[in-house]
Amino acid sequence: MELSLVDRWICGAEVALRTLSGGSRAERATPAPHPPTADAPALTAGEKRLSGALMRVNHVGEVCAQALYQAQGAVSGNAELKAQMARAAREEVDHLAWTEQRLAELGARPSLLNPLWYGGAFVIGLAAGRLGDRASLGFVVETERQVEHHLESHLERLPAGDLASRAIVDQMRIDEAQHAAAAQLAGGVGLPAPVRGAMRLAAKVMTGTAHYL
Repeated sequence: MELSLVDRWICGAEVALRTLSGGSRAERATPAPHPPTADAPALTAGEKRLSGALMRVNHVGEVCAQALYQAQGAVSGNAELKAQMARAAREEVDHLAWTEQRLAELGARPSLLNPLWYGGAFVIGLAAGRLGDRASLGFVVETERQVEHHLESHLERLPAGDLASRAIVDQMRIDEAQHAAAAQLAGGVGLPAPVRGAMRLAAKVMTGTAHYL
C-alpha cells in the first residue's frame, strides 16, 4: 500500500529520531569478536582515544547515510529505486548500531553535532533525488566509493590490537562497496568532476570536525 505524503514524513521523522537518539538496532550481529579473544592485547589510553575518535567519525558517516537514503527515497517516484534505497538504509542501520556499541565500549561519545550532520545530509539527499533517478543513483555510487576509501584509511590508522573496531570497519567497507556496485548496476551515472570534488571537500570538513566534536 502506498503511503500518503504525511505518512511518509511521519516515518521519516521517526527514522531521524531513532538515528539521533541512539536507539538503532542491528539486524545482523556485530562482526566484532564477542567476547574479545583472549590473546587480544589491551589498548593503551592513547590507542583507545584514537579508536574512539575514528569510530565517532564512522558513526557520523552512518548518521548521514540514514539521512541521505531517507531523503533520496522520499523524492523518487520509482518504486524499485525506493525499495533499493530502503534495503541499503537497513544495512546502514546495522553499521550505525555497531559503531554506537563500539563507541560505548571505548568510553567515547558520538559527535555533538549529529543533528547538524543529519539535517545537512538530508538536504543534500533531497537535492540529489530531485535531479532524477539516474543522477541520484550516481550520487550513491560516488558517496559509497568515497566512504569505502575513507574506511580503508581507517583500517590503516586503527591500532593493530583493536580487533573489534577493525572487524566492524572492514565489514562496513565490504557493504559500502556492494551498495556502490548495486547503484551503478541500477543505472547510476557518473557525476561531473566539480561535484565529486565538492563532495570530497564536504566529507573532509565533516570528518575533520567529527574527529574532535
